[in-house]
Amino acid sequence: MTTRTTTRTITRGVLFVHSAPSALCPHIEWAVGGFLGVQVTLDWIPQPAQPGTYRAEFSWSADVGTAAGITSALRGWNHLRFEVTEDATPISEGARFSFTPDLGVFHAVTGLHGDIMIPEDRLKAAVVKSALGDTTLVGEIDKLLGKPWDDELETFRHAGDGAPVRWLHHVG
Repeated sequence: MTTRTTTRTITRGVLFVHSAPSALCPHIEWAVGGFLGVQVTLDWIPQPAQPGTYRAEFSWSADVGTAAGITSALRGWNHLRFEVTEDATPISEGARFSFTPDLGVFHAVTGLHGDIMIPEDRLKAAVVKSALGDTTLVGEIDKLLGKPWDDELETFRHAGDGAPVRWLHHVG
């Protein structure tokens, strides 16, 4: 009888909560901590880009796919804006997730240096849509690169320059 051992691949990433009403802050900590299996306490600071909201960020080290899990735990909450990144590893691409209440979730695969990698079939579909006159090629490429999310989140990103970062390591 042989036993099979599984090797976990650990990666690093960052959760950027760009804006959340104060009542939502403890629920965010609970949801992220519930997914990671550890207690999460974030350092919340006022978000100057939207008075009455708060921002926080922390870095994590956990299994590949953690960014998707954190995004799933937080998606769909009204009045919340966030991003989650996950670094590439020797056996996996990285990821970037962005969320806004109006646009929903954006997901992109990222390469070793953080560049967005667009799959061939999505590029072909963008060319077909533009050829049919449904949209422009530039507009479709902007969507594939997450430009609408970047446009909405940019003000919140800059307002948080210099915010404290907390490292979180997944145990278990």
